[in-house]
Amino acid sequence: MSRSGRLALPDDILLSVDKAARYIGNEVNSVIKDRDSVDIRIAMCFPDVYEIGMSHIGMQILYSMWNERPDTWCERVFCPWPDLFSVMKERGIRLFALESQEEIISFDFVGITLMYEMCYTNVLEMLDLSGIPLHSKDRGDDCPIVMGGGACTYNPEPIAPFFDFFYIGEGEVMYDRILDLYKSHKRSGNYSRKAFLHEVAKLPGVYVPSLYEVTYNSDHTIKAFSPKYPDIPSVIKRQVVKDLDSAYYPTKPVVPNVRAVQDRAVIEVQRGCIRGCRFCQAGDTYRPTRERSVEKCLSIAKDVLSSTGYDELSLSSLSTSDYRELSRLMDELIDICKEENVNISLPSLRIDAFSLDVMGKVQDVKKSSLTFAPEAGSQRLRNVINKGLSVEDIMDGALKAFLLGWNKVKLYFMLGLPTETKEDREEIAHLANEVAALYYDAIPKEKRKGRVSINVSTSFFVPKPFTPFQWYRMFPPGEYLGRAHDVNSTIKSELNHKSINYSWHDAETTVLEGVFALGDRRVAPAIEYAYKKGQIFDAWTDFFDFSVWEEAFEKTGIDIDFYIGRIKPFREILPWDFIDCGVSRKFLEREWERAMEGKITKNCREGCSLCGCIDMKTGVCMEERKREGVS
Repeated sequence: MSRSGRLALPDDILLSVDKAARYIGNEVNSVIKDRDSVDIRIAMCFPDVYEIGMSHIGMQILYSMWNERPDTWCERVFCPWPDLFSVMKERGIRLFALESQEEIISFDFVGITLMYEMCYTNVLEMLDLSGIPLHSKDRGDDCPIVMGGGACTYNPEPIAPFFDFFYIGEGEVMYDRILDLYKSHKRSGNYSRKAFLHEVAKLPGVYVPSLYEVTYNSDHTIKAFSPKYPDIPSVIKRQVVKDLDSAYYPTKPVVPNVRAVQDRAVIEVQRGCIRGCRFCQAGDTYRPTRERSVEKCLSIAKDVLSSTGYDELSLSSLSTSDYRELSRLMDELIDICKEENVNISLPSLRIDAFSLDVMGKVQDVKKSSLTFAPEAGSQRLRNVINKGLSVEDIMDGALKAFLLGWNKVKLYFMLGLPTETKEDREEIAHLANEVAALYYDAIPKEKRKGRVSINVSTSFFVPKPFTPFQWYRMFPPGEYLGRAHDVNSTIKSELNHKSINYSWHDAETTVLEGVFALGDRRVAPAIEYAYKKGQIFDAWTDFFDFSVWEEAFEKTGIDIDFYIGRIKPFREILPWDFIDCGVSRKFLEREWERAMEGKITKNCREGCSLCGCIDMKTGVCMEERKREGVS
């Protein structure tokens, strides 16, 4: 409960809204401090509903890390569900933090986690509800500093006008220096927002949009992107944790009042991915792969289970099956979890690395459906995207799963990938049919646990910054739906179609995500227009209205085909080119060319592909240097 014991929302509101527990705070492990004893107050905002935000490990890390500072109190804020949003607007109730139940407009920082482009109107909702001017240029010295971090900061331009600064990279590295700088400015006696932003822009990884200007060519492409002052860096370099064992990790995460999407203890075993899938932004922007030691993982697991009471434990990383000591870690964790009566769950695993040993170990603790992500139906297209999976790999992994007793398999694919043909799409159905047939061929009737269930899901490909496919185009919603229907009609023609369930992502949402992922500052007015027309929670089907967005683009003069409807030449300046994520432009161009030739690039442990991240001198890059005898 807050320091006063009073809630920001009166009883009549709490009794009228869905899941009132989202708004009352007082969860296990939440941090309450005396506001008069701290120098800095941070409102950690997640622009989605409570259940989603409380599942985000990055938010838990920063929340706990900041609250370790005696001079800082970090509190959590989530986007009010539309039922409460309308009531707060009607009654003039400002957005408040869960811990103190106090209005966040009085805080020093409002930090917004940007993990998904479809939450951009929710960002404006939170600023609007808090009473903070939407545009950075309209905020005075008495306003909080609005900062953004997370995956979407690798192209922050579509929302740049709404933020005072963005932090590019992993928060454990630089945030303490940012807070220390702010504290020194405040103590100087003549604090000004403008002066602080100018100084913070000099710190590595910090991007202050107001200190940069963009000019354009007559064809609407970017002509130049440059700082307004000579002492401001022209390139923003991503910040990377060198050693995960010494990096901060919360051992007392906040336990949600409402069942979260990921309602379990989570141990991050590694960051980065060795694989180099050409569609995957996280695979490039989290390079190089760095592992947390088994000993550290076990220590964290014991502490987290003890402090939370969770009955399930999950391992987190981009590719858990590539964690080199997974088998040993699982042995140790199973012993711990059996003693505590805790289940273990594993995330999506690569079929080619799906160890029979690991599967058997997990089976002893908990059995559920297995998730595989071939991404493309044909071998040709899997080579284009550098997935590195053969049909033999897929069938061998599925066979092992069936022999161990699983009969539910989820298969994830993408549609709209570069060079995709109708034959590639039909191969999705054929592959799903072969997996289903394998079950009936391999498992005797008397040993089957019912009919096999193959759940096929397709999303539509969105080119993302800092991937080899960042230059590729997208398609109109109708064309995406036509591609999904190709898959669906082929599935229905297969012999095992009754064992296959097929679903696909919304095409209009995909198109909008692409505009935000690939857009520049000129997209911001459309986001603001749509918000003022009532668009919030665009990631939720019940609230998404593409017609409002079409109106917004028309009224603000945005031609979405300019951003997503064309293949861009290498010479074009892209909106995010001022960011150095560690992966070189030369590497991305080379990978695009290899994709067009259908050539596979080895993973980082098989051989260095000269992506540029070796300059960071950490993780798998240093393993490669040691193999080559380089110090």
